Amino acid sequence: MSLLTDASRWHEARSRSISAENSTGTPGGGGRATTGTGASAARELGVGWKVSPSVMVEPGATQLVGAITGPGVIRHIWLTCPPEVWRETVLQFFWDDATVPAVNVPLGDFFCEGWGQRCNVNSMPIAVNPAGGMNCYWAMPFRKNARIQLINLGDREFPLYYQVDYTLEEVPADTLYFHATWRRSDPLPAKTVHELVPQISGRGQYVGTYLAYESHSTGWWGEGEMKFYLDEDREFPTICGTGTEDYFGGAWNFEQPAGEYGRYSTPFLGLPQVIKPDGLYQSQPRFGLYRWHLADAIRFTTGLRVTLQSLGWRSGGRYLAQQDDLATTAFLYLETPGCDVLAQELTGDQLEIL
Repeated sequence: MSLLTDASRWHEARSRSISAENSTGTPGGGGRATTGTGASAARELGVGWKVSPSVMVEPGATQLVGAITGPGVIRHIWLTCPPEVWRETVLQFFWDDATVPAVNVPLGDFFCEGWGQRCNVNSMPIAVNPAGGMNCYWAMPFRKNARIQLINLGDREFPLYYQVDYTLEEVPADTLYFHATWRRSDPLPAKTVHELVPQISGRGQYVGTYLAYESHSTGWWGEGEMKFYLDEDREFPTICGTGTEDYFGGAWNFEQPAGEYGRYSTPFLGLPQVIKPDGLYQSQPRFGLYRWHLADAIRFTTGLRVTLQSLGWRSGGRYLAQQDDLATTAFLYLETPGCDVLAQELTGDQLEIL
């Protein structure tokens, strides 16, 4: 059902919102704060005038963003904080008393901002607007409870402004749980593949990819194939792409106009970020790319593994197996609220941008 049509139907759901002004989502609980980061600015106006618009996140701290008792669905998240902390801050979601996070991703990478520099993103589930307003529209259902938190792995304090909009409602039995997992290969060992999703068991749907890519070679870098090993696949995949730029909906090296990378951001796929030292093919350019499988979800019933090659060109028209920096965020829905295989612990060394 389309969003516009759905907006005209009555739903047996109750709308709630969590923010620094109403950290529990209590009905009628917004704007009641008497202390907070805006207290000085509001000193002549008092309660109800933006007394607590944000929280300060201390170095090394785990900041609770929201704890919700269900059943319900998180519908929209907006937040902002300084770009300098986007890669060194980890965003986590827990569903239904799971002991491992279903979402365990650097904050910037979750919002397609993997390089700690602002770029606008105009897509269906993720939108980043001037100047660093991060929005997420992935539907995140839960049956018993949900917990959202940030872990500051850096050495600086920062302000976090946020709002989590959700509905309290019954969740159908066939509804899956939202997951996001982050993996980095830096550098990718020679003639190996980068794993976005290691072999997992069970059923679900793969719904999106974000790739933060740094090329360590001169020349074109994006010939690597994206491969989806579904169910009983082991040696060979069921879905095999024709190249990295093709998987993300582009073609011919993204070169448009001649001599330039053509940036684009569409509802389902994009190359919104290009950071290059000089020229078109010099070493160490960085890229941010996304593809959302919303109209073409990749469904599996017994298992999934997802890989990406790092492949370019060398002299004589030969492929070059590259040793680049690949950091990926894989978005998927699974039938279980947590997955031990996906929930690896992230450290500051893994996340560092050099």
